[in-house]
Amino acid sequence: MACTSCSTSDGGAPKGCKNNGTCGTDSCNKLTVFDWLSNMSLPNGDAPFDCVEVRFKNGRKEFYRNTEKLTLSMGDIVATVASPGHDIGIVTLTGELVKIQMKKKGVNHLSNDVPKIYRKASQKDIDIWSTARDKEEPMKVRARELAIAQKLEMKISDIEFQGDGSKATFYYTANDRIDFRALIKDFAKEFSTRIEMKQVGFRQEAARLGGIGSCGRELCCSTWLTDFRSVNTSAARYQQLSLNPQKLAGQCGKLKCCLNYELDTYMDALKDFPDFETKLVTEKGDAICQKQDIFKGLMWFAYTNNFANWHVLKIEQVKEIVAENKLKNKVSSLEDYAIEIVAEPEKNFNNAMGQESLTRFDQPKPKKKPNKKRKPAGENAIVANNNKPANNNNNNRQNSNDKKPAEPRKPIIITKNVDKK
Repeated sequence: MACTSCSTSDGGAPKGCKNNGTCGTDSCNKLTVFDWLSNMSLPNGDAPFDCVEVRFKNGRKEFYRNTEKLTLSMGDIVATVASPGHDIGIVTLTGELVKIQMKKKGVNHLSNDVPKIYRKASQKDIDIWSTARDKEEPMKVRARELAIAQKLEMKISDIEFQGDGSKATFYYTANDRIDFRALIKDFAKEFSTRIEMKQVGFRQEAARLGGIGSCGRELCCSTWLTDFRSVNTSAARYQQLSLNPQKLAGQCGKLKCCLNYELDTYMDALKDFPDFETKLVTEKGDAICQKQDIFKGLMWFAYTNNFANWHVLKIEQVKEIVAENKLKNKVSSLEDYAIEIVAEPEKNFNNAMGQESLTRFDQPKPKKKPNKKRKPAGENAIVANNNKPANNNNNNRQNSNDKKPAEPRKPIIITKNVDKK
C-alpha cells in the first residue's frame, strides 16, 4: 500500500517521499500506529471521523481536518495549510484511531483551531517537494560553516523545507541561549528563502535523526517512545550497574531511557532485602554489607577489621541475625550462617554444525622463522634442479680430484698417565 510518488525514476532510484515504497505497510515511518480498525465498517448512519494524521520529515506529525470530504487512506500525499503557503505531507492514520491519538496528544478535535487539508498533492506539488528535499543536505553543511564562522556555540542538526519550498526550518541544539540574529541574516542572504529557527533538546535531536543503540536495535525514541521521562543515576544504582558515563549515556549524551524500563521490577525485588546499610553485630566484630545479588537473594558481608574476606548469606539468614541484634543479642560469627558457593563447571561450546571458531582471528599468526641455511652465492655456486647435471666448474673440480687422490688422515692418539698403586 505504497504511495504513488514512490515509483522509480531514471536509474531505478525511488522518488517522492523516498520511503522506498513502505509508507503504510512497513516500519519506515517513525512512531507508526497500526490501524487495526481498517477492515471494519462503520455502523449505519455514522460518518467517518473527519480528522487525519499527517506525517512530515523525521517523524513530525500533525492533525488536520478533512473539510473537503476527500477519500484518504494511509500513504496518500496531501497538501495542507501552512504559514505561509502550503506544506506537503503523508497520511499515516485515518478513522477512529485518530480521535484516540488526538486525545493522547491533548488536541481537541472539536476545536476550530485544527488546520485543514487543501487537496491531494498533484505531480507538480510532489516535484517541487522532492526538489526542496534534495537541497537540505548541502544546505546543512553550508549552514554549519556559517555558524562556525560566527563562533556560535550551537549545532545545526537538521533542516526541513516546507512543501512548497518557500520556507526552511533550521533545528539546532545549544546549551545556553544563542543570539542568532546576525546568523539569520547570513542564512537569508546565502539561501534566498524564508528562515525559521527552532531549538530542540538533545533527546529530541536523537529522536529526529535516529540511529542504532548499543543493544544493536534502532533507537527507542525514534521508533516507538513518545515521551521522555527523566532518568537519574539512582536508577543505575538500584540495578547495581557501574556508574560509567560512557556505558550509561545514549546517543544523545544523556542517560539511556532504557534504565527506567526494569527499574520497577528491581524496586519490587529490593523490598524483600534488608537495608544495604544494615550492620550485623557478632562476637567477632561488626560486619557491613558489601554486595547484593538481587536475582539469587544473596548478600555479601565483611568484618570491619577484615574487609578482604567476604561471607555470603541468604536474606533469610540476614533477617534472622538482625532480629537477634534487635533483642541485643550477639551471634557467634558469620561463618555459622555463611553458605558455600560451588563454582559451576565451565560449559564448553560444542560445535555440532562443524563451523569454525568465532575466535579464530583473536590470536595473531606466528611469525615465520628466517631460514639460516642459505645457498652459497657466486660464480662457483652449485645449483642442482631435479635431475639436471651440475655445471662445468663442478665437473672440472671432480676431474682434478680424480688425478690427485687425497691422502688418508693420520689417527690422533691421546695417552694419559695413570699412577699405579
